[in-house]
Amino acid sequence: LKMMYMDFSFTQNLFWQIMVNYLLKKSYQRKNFKEIEFDDLWNKDGVFTTMWIYNKPPKILFFKTHIDNLIKSLKAYKIFEKGIKSKILKLINENIDKTKSYNHLLRVALNKKTISISLRDRVKPKQKFGIKLVHYERVKPEYKNLKYKKILGYLSKMNTSKEDIALCVNDKIFETGTSNLLFVKKNKIYSAKNKYYRGTNLKFYEKKFNIIKKNIYLKELNQFDEILLVGSGKGVVSTSYIVDNNWKRRKNKIFNSMYKTFEKEFKKEKYIFN
Repeated sequence: LKMMYMDFSFTQNLFWQIMVNYLLKKSYQRKNFKEIEFDDLWNKDGVFTTMWIYNKPPKILFFKTHIDNLIKSLKAYKIFEKGIKSKILKLINENIDKTKSYNHLLRVALNKKTISISLRDRVKPKQKFGIKLVHYERVKPEYKNLKYKKILGYLSKMNTSKEDIALCVNDKIFETGTSNLLFVKKNKIYSAKNKYYRGTNLKFYEKKFNIIKKNIYLKELNQFDEILLVGSGKGVVSTSYIVDNNWKRRKNKIFNSMYKTFEKEFKKEKYIFN
């Protein structure tokens, strides 16, 4: 049984790596920062953050906030050590070509022994984008941890430019496999009350818009005019439909407003990486 589990986990990771077009993938030992064979660390005991790197010279959106959140997660998982932040920044600097034009996702993952850095293509969501309801709760969902085996299993079978999975527990909906969710009813914006990771992009929108926290029940989905995904990989995306459900998008007003806010932010010069 143990061998079957290991094979299953390996197969899912292999599917994910086949799906992903890597520009860079490197791993280092934490004890001496010597480069070792790449390990994406999925499903290990550890944490990660994913950032959007774009343009030339490269910008990294919300870079400081991402790194600060990563350090908090390291402390929460008791794998923080003095000086780790400066070492992470040094590795990122060494692996970013400041003469290159980017539109990629920069992922930094750590467990007790290893730090991994990768750059992969940022997949542009299609205009007609859907979500599929899945009854699953992430392990310790309030944290950006690496326990993604089941989620990667779902995503490996999907075209992630067209669809994402929405995680549901006890008839409530919380987040997607890659992003936070926002729900719009009569121009008021709602997010789930708890049991999900409040991502960096969501925190940005919470400062710009009044977002009301409440339980989002599956039986109430048809009350919402818009369902939005927000995250580093997607920016902000308007959901067109829900798979095997009669919900369809009725408006785009809040999406348009949030996208304009997002566009104005990512164009700022302060995000140039140096």
